[in-house]
Amino acid sequence: MVAIVAIALLAPLADAEDGSLPADDGFLQGKLLVATARIGDPRFSHTVIYMIDHDADGAMGLVVNRAYGTGPLNELLEGFGIDAVHVRETVRLHYGGPVEPSRGFVLHSDDYSGPGTREVAAGVALSTGADVLEALADGTGPERRLFILGYAGWGPGQLEGELARDDWVTAPADASLIFSDDLDSLWDEAISRAGVAL
Repeated sequence: MVAIVAIALLAPLADAEDGSLPADDGFLQGKLLVATARIGDPRFSHTVIYMIDHDADGAMGLVVNRAYGTGPLNELLEGFGIDAVHVRETVRLHYGGPVEPSRGFVLHSDDYSGPGTREVAAGVALSTGADVLEALADGTGPERRLFILGYAGWGPGQLEGELARDDWVTAPADASLIFSDDLDSLWDEAISRAGVAL
């Protein structure tokens, strides 16, 4: 399963030219989007999405509570041509959403920053370049990380319409939720933080 990532070179996100993040104008960047029982689409049922971008032009987020499977990290790194024979860690590949399912992301703690890294919110960063993989191989990468394929995306006003229909609720995000090893209970925890009883 890890070998799948090797065919998807990490590509940079379309960031603002100056790399700045949008002001807090009611947008959801850095927050959790939690699916309610109203969502019938199996791609999103009971998902928890960490929001990477949200502004008047649309939104983008990464599902953090679904996984494809696990495998050796050294195989993933070697698939990118990175020497990692000494790496003995296991990695879990996450389903990030239905858009561009071969596109790879590393969502991680902010203890690493490289040329392909941007801060999303306090304590959380996103890397889309091979530099983060090289750092993991030499032991200088982020302590907490999710390897994610694909993402969830919305056009202008689309997410706002879904929120108005109560398809989603929002919840505060923190590292304990984003990087949780217990994917089975993550949705329940996120819903409880949103203050919604379903």
